[in-house]
Order: sequence, then C-alpha cells, then structure tokens
Amino acid sequence: MGPLTFNAVRFLLGGLTLFVFTTFFLKNPANQQKIASKDWAGAVITGLVLFAGATLQQVGLVGTTAGKAGFITGLYVVLVPILGLFLRQNTSINNWLGALLAVGGLFLLSIREDFSIAAADLIVLIGAFVWAVHVHLIGFYTKRVGPLRLSIIQFLICGALSLLTAFIFETPTSNQVLDGWLPLAYGAFLSVGLAYTLQVVAQKKAEPSHAAIILSLESMFAAVGGWLILGETLGPRGLLGAGLMLAGMIISQLRKPKFQESTI
Repeated sequence: MGPLTFNAVRFLLGGLTLFVFTTFFLKNPANQQKIASKDWAGAVITGLVLFAGATLQQVGLVGTTAGKAGFITGLYVVLVPILGLFLRQNTSINNWLGALLAVGGLFLLSIREDFSIAAADLIVLIGAFVWAVHVHLIGFYTKRVGPLRLSIIQFLICGALSLLTAFIFETPTSNQVLDGWLPLAYGAFLSVGLAYTLQVVAQKKAEPSHAAIILSLESMFAAVGGWLILGETLGPRGLLGAGLMLAGMIISQLRKPKFQESTI
C-alpha cells in the first residue's frame, strides 16, 4: 500500500482506540475540562505538523532504508535545542559541537561521492525539521490541553488528512489493508496508540531537549530493526556517518556536572 494509506489507517485506528479507552475506561474529571479556543487551535496545529512529519517520513522510506531514515530523522535531537533559541531557551557549546558532528555524519551517510543527495534522504531530512517543531509543540500544548486529549486530537487530524490525500494521490483498497494487517496493527496500537501517546504524557513534565535525546534512540532501533527484519546493511562510510551522528546527538545533550560545596 502507499505511505499515505498506511498512515491513514494506523493513525485513525490508533486515535479511535485511544478515544474509546479514555471515554469508557478512564474516569478522570480532568478529561472533562473545557479546552480554551486558543489551545484548540494549538492542538489542531500540532496535528497538522504531525501529518507533515509522518508523511515526509513514510514517503521517504519508500526510497531509502529504515536504518538511514532513522539516523536522519534523529537529527531533530540537535535541531530541538537550536529551535529553542528562537523561543528564548538557553543552549550551550555542546549543542553546536553536536550539530557539527551530526552534519558531518549526515554528509557521510547520505551525500554521495558526486556531492548529490538521494531525493528520499532529502525528504526524510526535511521531515527531521518538522519533527523538531513537533517536539516543541507537544511540550507546550500538553500542559494546556492534556496529554490524552492532545494525543487523540492530533492522531485523528493526521489520520483524516492522510486518508484524504491517499484518495487523491493513491488508490487505497480493502485488500491492501487486509494484506498488511500485521504492520498496520503494530503501527496503530504500539507505534501510535502506545509510543506516541507515552511521548505526549512524558512531555508534560520533561523538557523538549531531554525528550529529544531519548527519542533519538529511534536511530539505533531503526538500524538494528532494519538489519534483523529487512536484511539492511550499512557500508563503512555509512557506519562512520551513523557513528558521528550518534556522537553528535549525545554530545549535544551533555551537561556540566554540578558539584556541591563541602559542609566540612
């Protein structure tokens, strides 16, 4: 099936499942509080950004490997604190050093010897910027809308837009859905229903930059999963690039140790 069809089914199914669960199984008065109109607008924007990021990632995956896509997408761990500068958030020299390492790794991983970049890799790279914006939006609006309600809203918006564009650019059929029921079930219940929701719940208290470094482990799991499940491999140049990107992600989040003064 096409990437838009895949996203439509998994986000709609994940969003509807989470809606049923919170409506009938969670008796939390906080879920019944009204949402301010400006926060409704923010939740809708978050859903639109999720749609853009998920679409770019899935479309890019058609022409690149899961491992490469995971590492390129993981660049948002560097982009999140850089975007934070525009939100008057503090950054450090580690962020810039990490950015340089990550860019060098991206060059080795995706830029060919003739200094060209595959269209699929470029699409995933653009998606990394979108995911960085998404992390900031989640950190901001989950405190105002509530993690579960924000999750439901963004999932359903992303699913509905994916379905609309799938009928425009693809030819969805019921056979495609039936043939792909296993990856769709995983994408709906574990990826969307569980993983995305846990991200929103956690970011109610976690700083965006801290959440980003944890989410960057997607790179490692994408590479390992691509090797175990899809038989994908990276050559020496790709491995060096992936290593530089991973080092950049980690260095960008290092903090100076805090020493307590002795009371003796």
